[in-house]
Amino acid sequence: MEKIRNFCIIAHIDHGKSTLADRMMELTSTVEKRDMKSQLLDSMDLEREKGITIKLTPVRMQYRGYDLNLIDTPGHVDFSYEVSRSLQACEGAILVVDASQGIQAQTLANVYLAMEQDLAIIPVLNKVDLPAADVPRVSKEVINLLGCDESDIIKISAKTGENVDQVLDAIIERIPSPRGDVDGPTRALIFDSYYDDYRGVILYVRVVDGQLNKGDQIHMMATGAHGLALEIGKLAPGMTPESTMRTGEIGYIVTNLKTTRDAKVGDTVTVGGRTHPLPGYKDVKPFVYAGFFPTSNEFYQDLKDAIEKLSLSDSALQFEPENSPVLGFGVRIGFLGLLHMDIIRERLEREYDLDLVVTNPSTDYHVNLVNGETLDIKSASELPEMTKVKDIAEPWIRGEIVVPQNFVGAVIQLIVSKRGRQSNLSYIDERALVSFEAPLANLLTDFYDQLKSVTSGYGSFNYELSDYRIEDLVRVDFYVAGEMVDALSIMVHRSEADALGRTIVKKLKEVIPRQNFQVALQAAIGGKFIAREDLSAYRKDVTTGLYGGDVSRKKKVLAKQAKGKKRMKRFGKVDIPSEAFTVMLKRD
Repeated sequence: MEKIRNFCIIAHIDHGKSTLADRMMELTSTVEKRDMKSQLLDSMDLEREKGITIKLTPVRMQYRGYDLNLIDTPGHVDFSYEVSRSLQACEGAILVVDASQGIQAQTLANVYLAMEQDLAIIPVLNKVDLPAADVPRVSKEVINLLGCDESDIIKISAKTGENVDQVLDAIIERIPSPRGDVDGPTRALIFDSYYDDYRGVILYVRVVDGQLNKGDQIHMMATGAHGLALEIGKLAPGMTPESTMRTGEIGYIVTNLKTTRDAKVGDTVTVGGRTHPLPGYKDVKPFVYAGFFPTSNEFYQDLKDAIEKLSLSDSALQFEPENSPVLGFGVRIGFLGLLHMDIIRERLEREYDLDLVVTNPSTDYHVNLVNGETLDIKSASELPEMTKVKDIAEPWIRGEIVVPQNFVGAVIQLIVSKRGRQSNLSYIDERALVSFEAPLANLLTDFYDQLKSVTSGYGSFNYELSDYRIEDLVRVDFYVAGEMVDALSIMVHRSEADALGRTIVKKLKEVIPRQNFQVALQAAIGGKFIAREDLSAYRKDVTTGLYGGDVSRKKKVLAKQAKGKKRMKRFGKVDIPSEAFTVMLKRD
């Protein structure tokens, strides 16, 4: 164990985690020069395109006789639970900060997570070779944040490989070796699991106590699932089978489990099951929900099969069938956040070749009924009659925004416009840290885009779920030609209902095609209409065949047309295009 170092790299998005991992693998000859490519640990096409890490990937390197186990973590707020699990599997963390951008919101969030786990933190300034790099300023920010000395900070360029060897030396010198009970009962922490089409569920684990052997009967303590360790080994970065894994080591287990729901991130793997689980396991609950519908009903089974396959490898994905009179059969899916939703949508469209209609995302609400029951509803259409409802509670978040000082006013205005409350304001050199609370539903659609635009792209944002609070919430329904379209219903605060109703009705007018008869588009709360727009009818000139003669002939034909339109209005059906359901996604 003296010769093992377990560490991870934490940073804000785009600060160079994956590039630094590439250079380390090159320097330690883990990967042959000819097999090297950029972002080697990002295996998904989507990760390589968006330039972000979605799933974390562990890798073992050998340097100066030591085993260095690196866990590459995702930097995005939606995957922060995965970050906290991977930190539990390490003894140290490399904190990468961009020398031109300085400390951002995600950097702070991940540093606090690392400090909670008592990890040794090695500060690294990346991109020092860029003309925009401001090393003295950013060094000062890092010293203020960590309370370290100037000499502790390693200044590197991950792109050119400058000073990366110093980082490897610092890992050996500053990060402690793993501790654990070598002779105790076997306990291993799952920090990731994924589904392989050919081999079943593969777990990435850190052995905390005891040892694991190939062929052991394994037991998951939180889910209660049993399985077999068909193969175990190290990742370098490909799978290298071994016969045993000892205390302090990081590796993989190929199991005979059928779905990742049996082996969730943070669970404890034991042999025989006669021991205490490792601390800190929590069930991740989704708090953003959206309806996914195929463009044609015949593809419903394909959509269902695709989501079931995706959920094998993503244990945070929760779904249930949904039926809408307008859109037909679909599936309502729960996500950890908007980026998670975006990625699942893209994967369904790309990997499974599906055409989808996605309804506006909503969060879940706790509804207390007059008879004392409590309901947990995931969309506005599930809300019971208001006469039965005592009160409705919605989720609030705690957020932090890091922004240059001259944008503080604009950021606070933006928070207030979302019904948020600023709770604290502190300054780190030229930066301000704005802490606030806000209702999650108001941040779902385009808060991040608006933040980027009011701060000229400099603002960065991080949040976590706080609690559920009782508010004066109402359900706004939308009617097209007198018929309610339940897939468009939304939950909003009473103070915002009128303005939102008017805006959405105007947008619907732009996307719903004109008919041969007049169509009324209305927004209503309960039985009271709060907004209306009319789609005027196509006017076909029916008098073209008449020439000269008495004016009464003209009147007769026009009266006949008016009568026909009236009849059509009574029986006519309006086809609602799929764009109508994405109207809410971008308010602006």
